[in-house]
Amino acid sequence: MTTTIDIPGYKAGTWTIDPSHSEVGFSIRHLMISKVKGVFENFDATFVTAENPLESTVTAKAEVASVNTKDKNRDAHLATGDFFLAEEHPHIEFVSTGVRTEGGDFLVDGDLTIKGVTKPVTFDFDFGGFGQDPYGNYKAGATAKAKINREDFGLTYNAALETGGMLLGDEVTITLELQAVLAA
Repeated sequence: MTTTIDIPGYKAGTWTIDPSHSEVGFSIRHLMISKVKGVFENFDATFVTAENPLESTVTAKAEVASVNTKDKNRDAHLATGDFFLAEEHPHIEFVSTGVRTEGGDFLVDGDLTIKGVTKPVTFDFDFGGFGQDPYGNYKAGATAKAKINREDFGLTYNAALETGGMLLGDEVTITLELQAVLAA
């Protein structure tokens, strides 16, 4: 028995990301007292929405060298082997393996690849809805969030603090602000 759901405004088809209205961001605990945020400036995603929304798929990637944390030295360090090893692993990639609902929430399961390591991850999707822009394009909006342990992906760099604790937390929150356009 296949479960189907009804979403007002939903249309089946292929959707591409609108980069000027989207953001791929992350945050991590820093100095044990605050969080540092960053974004990947260059990214792409394709959503294929099926007649049954629960059979939809997504593929996405972000260019590691486009990381921007508002600190050029930190961004350069993130590209090294201490973190992403951008020269050998230029992209972070996500490929969905399933869509499901749980307690009224949409969850997208998939495989996330960072620094050549692939692990399962679940994004919690909050749909903003659907609408037509002033140029006749049909668009969808959503926010997606997931939490990962960076060390699971080989991002193990850290430093002990004189005051105790570590420079960086292990948990990274990935936040996607998405707007996609339906292909004509």
